[in-house]
Amino acid sequence: MHDGFITALNTQKVTRYWINDITENLVNVYTPGYREKQFTFKTFLDGSVGNMGLRNLSQGKSQPGTSDENIFLEGNGYFVLRNDKGRLVYTRLGEFKFDGEGVYRSKDGQAVQGYILNDKGEIMNGAKPVDAESFVDTAFDGGAASVPTTNIKLWIDPSNGKYLGKYEEFEFKDDGILYGKADGGKVMTPLYKVAIINFHNPQQLFEVSEGQYIETVDSGRPVVGRGEVRSGLIELSNVDFDANTAYYQQAQMQLSLADQMVKSHKTLLQNAIELMSS
Repeated sequence: MHDGFITALNTQKVTRYWINDITENLVNVYTPGYREKQFTFKTFLDGSVGNMGLRNLSQGKSQPGTSDENIFLEGNGYFVLRNDKGRLVYTRLGEFKFDGEGVYRSKDGQAVQGYILNDKGEIMNGAKPVDAESFVDTAFDGGAASVPTTNIKLWIDPSNGKYLGKYEEFEFKDDGILYGKADGGKVMTPLYKVAIINFHNPQQLFEVSEGQYIETVDSGRPVVGRGEVRSGLIELSNVDFDANTAYYQQAQMQLSLADQMVKSHKTLLQNAIELMSS
């Protein structure tokens, strides 16, 4: 028999979870790289059950970063970071800068990953260039077609003040390639390609810290991501403020109705107990 009291209690509990997610979204409207939490309901005979832990994976808008070294990904996928224990972490927030030793790092100090290029712009796997078609095969260990990623480095030669001892400037292009520029910009040499990785089921990535994820069995193995990289920009939160405001009002109304249902059933239960004991 369908129990209205259990239904009311379940609806009350799940609605509070929903309100918590909406509140978190609204608080993070202006947090760079934040991915909007989504909440869906399943209905069973004994009440409502929420699908929690889902994220809105749509593109966030861009805004100027704090440096030309920041990068913005327009497309599907994630930048790749390697922590000091060698573990790979994935993020959309490209708030990166070169440190004092010339290593390209995230704001929290993790090393941004890329691929070494030859003078022709081909990705190198050891001493051999990788065929372009092979590169888009399923990724493995953080690199496409079994090509390992590496830290991106632009150390400065103290004897002449140039990057890698050769280049006066550097520039990121839309294809994610980092170029060294010499002779007043007349000479441009491809140095690294920023690694962009995606997953067959990115909803199942596990968030280890705000805006940073690791792969899981359910997310599947990494594959090559698709998109353009733009320098000097970072990605904003993808929270829809108006929609979440409307959801909040709806959730408050639903919670109020659930509270009233619980109170009504408590009163009925109390009356039934009194009748039975009289």
